[in-house]
Amino acid sequence: MAVNKVTKLEIDSHTAPRDAQELHDTQLAMRLSLIVGFAMLIGKTAAYAMTHSSAIFSDAAESVIHVIAVGFASFSLRLSTRPASSHFHYGYERITFFSAGFEGALIIVAAIAILTESIRDWMAGIHLQRLGSGVALILIAGVLNAGLGYYLIRTGRRTNSLILEANGKHVLTDSWTSFGVVGGLALVLMTHWKPFDPLVAMIVAANILWSGGHLVWRSAVGLLDYSDPDAGHKIRERLDLICAELKIQYHGVRFRTTGYRQIIEVHLLFPCLTSVSEAHAIATILEERLPAELGIPAEVITHLESLEDHAEVHHQEHYTGKPE
Repeated sequence: MAVNKVTKLEIDSHTAPRDAQELHDTQLAMRLSLIVGFAMLIGKTAAYAMTHSSAIFSDAAESVIHVIAVGFASFSLRLSTRPASSHFHYGYERITFFSAGFEGALIIVAAIAILTESIRDWMAGIHLQRLGSGVALILIAGVLNAGLGYYLIRTGRRTNSLILEANGKHVLTDSWTSFGVVGGLALVLMTHWKPFDPLVAMIVAANILWSGGHLVWRSAVGLLDYSDPDAGHKIRERLDLICAELKIQYHGVRFRTTGYRQIIEVHLLFPCLTSVSEAHAIATILEERLPAELGIPAEVITHLESLEDHAEVHHQEHYTGKPE
């Protein structure tokens, strides 16, 4: 007995429907991020125009990237909620990884631009003016972004939205950038040593570069179906308990994440005298219980096998070159 089955057979049900409240919360958070992003960009651009500070330029450049990234993330969020289709059987959720990678790549571009501008300003001669007003604007922007970043990260984790969480981390990085700029310019005001300005901009650029690289790496491992060991341990732990209660065995566990839900594949072993109908009913119980006990959105795909001869069958399939 070897049967593949999924909990729901219809193509358009392969992507589990999201909770309406969660979807509303993620869309609201994304809209808020875009509105605040535009406001921050206007404020920081005004601060740079007043001061001609390299450090403030670095903060304003980060805001430009943020607005572009949030626009793409907003599109990705809408696309990721679309149901599966005849051409995309597993839905569009993996766009979340591409979105995170795109945002990370833009952050890296911003970091390079900041470094280039800082070095150019230092070599050309540093000319600063009206630092007090500029610092006040950047400080206000940093406080607002810190609150927004924590809100986005918390909402993203609660709704299992990688897009929103990545956006929140970007906003939080932006706030730390602002605080770093304020600290550097405060040193300029206290010591009157102008090179603090480009130096702070370079430090900010290095921090942004690290943040962007982390997002690109997270995107890459997601697209390559990296199996997180902690997630794997939790899945097998729950499988052990459920299978013990159902008096069956399992093997061949594989899983991957779409950025919103887990797709879990597992082979279930039944005594050879078990009818297909009975095995199907037991497998369905496991498919429904596992996501509930994991406490995360998940789709479970089971492969039903005979306990007595599954090893021999797999050996023959391997010998003949057929996949398991």
